[in-house]
Amino acid sequence: MSGNRTFTMIKPDATGAGNTGAITKMIEDAGFRIVAMKKTKLSAEMAGKFYEIHKERPFYGELCAYMSSGSIVPMILEKDNAVEDFRKLIGATDPKKAAPGTVRALFAKSIDANAVHGSDSDENAAIEGNFFFSQFERF
Repeated sequence: MSGNRTFTMIKPDATGAGNTGAITKMIEDAGFRIVAMKKTKLSAEMAGKFYEIHKERPFYGELCAYMSSGSIVPMILEKDNAVEDFRKLIGATDPKKAAPGTVRALFAKSIDANAVHGSDSDENAAIEGNFFFSQFERF
């Protein structure tokens, strides 16, 4: 059974380009309720902890450097079927393959600077949400 919460984060490329408001509006217009949201900046160490699952991958160092290069906006979102519906809203990781009108088709610069992160499962949504928002320990 699908859950009703997911996690997202607007990445440094999108915050730096001034797209936070437009992306947040798309999220709300799609029927998501923002349960928690803040603007912050990850240190390289914190980015490393968040992306620890990718530690052995060749892109890990670049990913951590990119994610600590500017402000991010992590959010916990609520809606029925949240993870799946949000993944549809943001589109494919590669913006060239993202459906027209999706967040990444509109705002991503590249496959690496792809504007937003979206959890890929209910389990990861809880883990990722708890990383940024301690008050949601029982996500």
